[in-house]
Amino acid sequence: QVQLVESGGGLVAPGDSLRLSCTISGISLNDFPIAWFRQAPGKEREGVSCISNRNEDTFYGDSVKGRFTISRDSAKNTVYLQMNHLKFEDTAVYYCATFSPLLVRLWASVTEKGLLHRGNGTLVTVST
Repeated sequence: QVQLVESGGGLVAPGDSLRLSCTISGISLNDFPIAWFRQAPGKEREGVSCISNRNEDTFYGDSVKGRFTISRDSAKNTVYLQMNHLKFEDTAVYYCATFSPLLVRLWASVTEKGLLHRGNGTLVTVST
């Protein structure tokens, strides 16, 4: 059974940092890319970042480039999202998901139906 479990969300102030974790079981990070998406109330789902399965290529949404860093620990089968310089607009539920490696270059456009597996998400709130 494939499971993706997010952790690390919380309430932080603008400018703070947070690290999210996505612990995966049932599949190998060498076989599938992992992406982070976020969903804020009243907004469309947004692709945050993605790390490919083979070469660990990394991709970022325009709104988080230069502030967020995705990485993975294959030994722990865990993908991390380091979020620095957090802004109010980063407030959302963040979830990790996987999909076909053939779509990695189109990662941000993969729809919910195109996801193979996803976690339930972790809430990040940026507030004063």
